[in-house]
Amino acid sequence: MYPRLTKALRAEALILKPCHPCGVMGLRSKTSKQPPRISGQFSAPCPLFSTATQTGKESLRAAKYCDPLLNSVNLIGPNVHRKDIPHRSLVGLTGGEIVCEILRSQNVDTIFGYPGGAILPVFDAIHDSPHFNFILPRHEQGAGHMAQGYARTSKRPGVVLTTSGPGTTNLITPLQDALKDGTPLVVLTGEVSTHAMGTDAFQEADVIGITGPCTKWNTVVRDIRDIPARLNDAFRIAISGRQGPVLVALPKDVTSAVLEVPKTPVSIVSYHRDSSEWNIPNTPSGPCAADRLANITRCAALINKSQNLVIYAGNGVLSSEGGRAALAQLAETACIPVATTLLGIGCFDEQDPKSLGMLGIHGTACANKAVQQADLIIALGARFDDRAIGDSNQFAPVARAAGKDGRGGIIHFEIHRPHINKVIQCDITVHGDVMTGLAELLPLLKGVRNRPEWLGQISNWKSAFPVKPATPRQLTRISPELVILRLSELTARIRKRIIVTTGVGSHQMWAAQFFHWTDDRSLITSGGAGTMGFGLPAAMGAKVAQPSALVIDIDGDASLSMSLHEMATAAEFGIDIKILVLNNEEQGMVTQLQDLDYEKRYSHTHQRNPNFVHVATGMGIKAQRLDVVSEIEEKLQWLIDSEGPALLEVRVEDKVPVLPWVIPGKALDEMIMDVVQIGAAKE
Repeated sequence: MYPRLTKALRAEALILKPCHPCGVMGLRSKTSKQPPRISGQFSAPCPLFSTATQTGKESLRAAKYCDPLLNSVNLIGPNVHRKDIPHRSLVGLTGGEIVCEILRSQNVDTIFGYPGGAILPVFDAIHDSPHFNFILPRHEQGAGHMAQGYARTSKRPGVVLTTSGPGTTNLITPLQDALKDGTPLVVLTGEVSTHAMGTDAFQEADVIGITGPCTKWNTVVRDIRDIPARLNDAFRIAISGRQGPVLVALPKDVTSAVLEVPKTPVSIVSYHRDSSEWNIPNTPSGPCAADRLANITRCAALINKSQNLVIYAGNGVLSSEGGRAALAQLAETACIPVATTLLGIGCFDEQDPKSLGMLGIHGTACANKAVQQADLIIALGARFDDRAIGDSNQFAPVARAAGKDGRGGIIHFEIHRPHINKVIQCDITVHGDVMTGLAELLPLLKGVRNRPEWLGQISNWKSAFPVKPATPRQLTRISPELVILRLSELTARIRKRIIVTTGVGSHQMWAAQFFHWTDDRSLITSGGAGTMGFGLPAAMGAKVAQPSALVIDIDGDASLSMSLHEMATAAEFGIDIKILVLNNEEQGMVTQLQDLDYEKRYSHTHQRNPNFVHVATGMGIKAQRLDVVSEIEEKLQWLIDSEGPALLEVRVEDKVPVLPWVIPGKALDEMIMDVVQIGAAKE
């Protein structure tokens, strides 16, 4: 595999095997061709978490961003089998080759990245490798967003490989996006040689300082012997607690060096996945466990006696293994309606009568009104951000009053402790994995078949405030909402998984409102960061992860223009995505604000677009244009049925507001429902 190895070394080389769920390397016979697959969450901290070269700053960052439950677990405990085994299997390999072996042990099959001088030893090691599917984007930011799409649909960390300097700084936006939305990424970047650090060498950057605020954990590996430990820890930290991005910088002299003597001794600890002491550490033990069980008992008591309940479900439900099924069981057992956040879309079937759709500043009226008037709110894996709850001071007045009286309140199940009581002071909090918490809660609940008064009120809200297009005047072009409705109807007939990605803007909200969401992880979008240009590369990553799925990027003209170059990547690698671009020649979400607050002074929010059809065909992608209402179904069907990547440009009406709309400073149920109200709000 590695031509540098001598014949004698190759004869004695052993193949790495993960003997710990997080990928700690043991030894196995060279006759076994592939490392075994690892499924599920990692069950204990990596025993090779080396601090030999870890700075105090890095240690503090690890303590800050790793879940406290993980940090409290001892590395050595009962029922642990320990051996001191030198890494003989790595002797004779370069640092770059060791990186590849660790990636193989972590079952990495796809890498997104861009080469450069500082990372060439790793790229040389993966040259013609049968183990990795490498996707070369046109820009490192595209690689990061592709890895996000891959991670969100595969439930595995997305892996990115880039060079130093600009190769790293170009990843800042994907890293921040992943941190905000809880997406696991493992980013490996090149770095100048250790002796050149601090000299302002060519393409040197303060990688730790720059990426610190936008990663869970980052580190620079200064010793070839530390590569296995640091990479294994990167994968562990990325998926532990609230998932997120991590970064490992690899100096060129470290990846070019040859491992001659391993660290001695190297403690290899095998944890047994069925050992209760080393189960997934998403729930506390000792006094904390007693407090947790007491809180869950209190939750059950409130649910059993409350009348007007609503579940507020976020991305944490989708991130929790089995969370969607547990949510469905909770809603069914206690007969509770469910509202989801933008990132929580798909965690509950919207065809279920108990579904309220999305809540938030562009959420459905019934979801917003239900949350504001419920006496008990059960928040699952949600962080109470302003886009979901509106003005925090005016959020959930009925539930807050009920909490003071002991007859209701706000309950919060959350895995990331810093999110608890950060925005909203809750009456009961349960720290830990959502599914684990619900599994403990469900046996304590009394079955409720119906809540006629509450569900009747919700039914009335649905009838009075249906989700409908908000086209402001006689159309001269196509209604953007109508296009998405028709697309939803056509894809509903297809017996395959449907995955939709979006950019950021009005089209993102229309997709959330008018597409009918029934399956988990079916919407991949940028929530917390709101990153324009996200949709196209994310769709490519999703398609690579789920090749049998129909993957559609619903995008806007301004958002797509920020990553338009990645269409060439889709064509080169034959990534069969469908791009639906709604072209209104404006930045619609911003012009909507300018219309309200700035007397229609549209300062630099209109742009002259390229001919998207010509650009797509020039890059090797089939493309058509839709500008006649009567051809909507025909052209959408063409897009769906096209073989290979394809684009459909739709010339849609401009100045179409996204409604409902909760303007800044208003309560969640103070919504603008039609165009006339926008004019009144200006006064």
